[in-house]
Amino acid sequence: MLTSSDPRLAGRLAFRHRDFVWYMAARFFLVVSLEMQSVAVAWQVYEITHRALDLGYVGLAQFLPGIVLFLFGGHAADLYDRRKLLMWCYGGFGLCSALLLLISWRAPHSVHLIYAVLVLSGSVRSFNWPASRAILPLLVPEEDFANAVAWNSSVFQIATIAGPAIGGIAYAVFRGPLAVYAMGVAVSALAWSMTLRIRIRLAARPKEPVSLRTVLAGFHFIWKKKVILGSISLDMFAVLLGGAVALLPVYAREILHTGPWGLGLLRSAPGIGAAVMAIAVAHRPIQRRAGLSMLLCVAGFGVFTIAFGLSRSLILSLVALFLCGASDMVSVIIRGTLVQIATPDEMRGRVNAVDMLFIGVSNELGEFESGFTAHLFGTVPAVVIGGIGTLVVIGIWAWLFPELRNADQLTVAELTAEVR
Repeated sequence: MLTSSDPRLAGRLAFRHRDFVWYMAARFFLVVSLEMQSVAVAWQVYEITHRALDLGYVGLAQFLPGIVLFLFGGHAADLYDRRKLLMWCYGGFGLCSALLLLISWRAPHSVHLIYAVLVLSGSVRSFNWPASRAILPLLVPEEDFANAVAWNSSVFQIATIAGPAIGGIAYAVFRGPLAVYAMGVAVSALAWSMTLRIRIRLAARPKEPVSLRTVLAGFHFIWKKKVILGSISLDMFAVLLGGAVALLPVYAREILHTGPWGLGLLRSAPGIGAAVMAIAVAHRPIQRRAGLSMLLCVAGFGVFTIAFGLSRSLILSLVALFLCGASDMVSVIIRGTLVQIATPDEMRGRVNAVDMLFIGVSNELGEFESGFTAHLFGTVPAVVIGGIGTLVVIGIWAWLFPELRNADQLTVAELTAEVR
């Protein structure tokens, strides 16, 4: 039997806990399903319209529901059984895949119906994300939590590698999105069944009545906690400006002259870099100067985004995206540790909901920003300008948030000492 002191277990402490293993397996398959679907949707929409702006609308359709629903999703995660909430959400994602399958079969050129399903998917995610993040501290003890965060990020990134690759290959082999969406339904069902096997001891949480004050409590907490505010807002603006994912179909088809399989590789490359970095951090945790490490790595993300934007080689583009993912993962792990450790359990749903809003702004609204700027200035200038904007944000945030710049060890004592 392995113990925490056994060298064979070094870097894998979180996997001693059965419920964490089931959670990781379910999360892996769900993300694979969503990533397969994202490749199919992007290629399908671009094949129909041949407009970069419509790829921006794909992100916008998924982001808009979160503006209205994320607060309710966070409050639901603090009021109800998070495991059951996750199961409802996984069922919802499976329904979205089934609807995309039906649309592609009966109305294959209807972009507006696809957008409608993406709005539904964004609504489901508004409840899934806070519950998924808030349940994690209940699956492992505090001493294994940092390791759990690193492995949670690793598994997520491995899924973002496998999902786009499988989706792109399936789209090319079966000459359309039908097989991808059918696989998405099956994989979502598998994730649901795995979540059913999770057994957790529910933490005693005070049942606060739903009011404007309790719903907005997550904002209030983050505003007081400047190191958290600085970390999540830095990530939001950096990825908002520097994200090039929405334009990958244009790069694959028009600039790098490849097909759906090439798009799958491009979508997978950041995940590969992120997974490698996450596994490295799991075995060699960030122990000192965490804030400075985060700032430098986000700066690296901006530099590698510029390199990708200027590339005309598929190999060079894959390398640049790999390094983008590796750089961004450091920010993800530090931010995840900050938010989870420094937040009381009874507020984790609402705080993670606010974090989800920031991430949604950076990812989905970032996709719309990329599509819109590409529509105005061209694809390559849009990516390069975004990378330069990321570097400008780094300098401003290093000045605005000295608490983030000076953050050292991400310990409970250090983080909980800030809010008084």
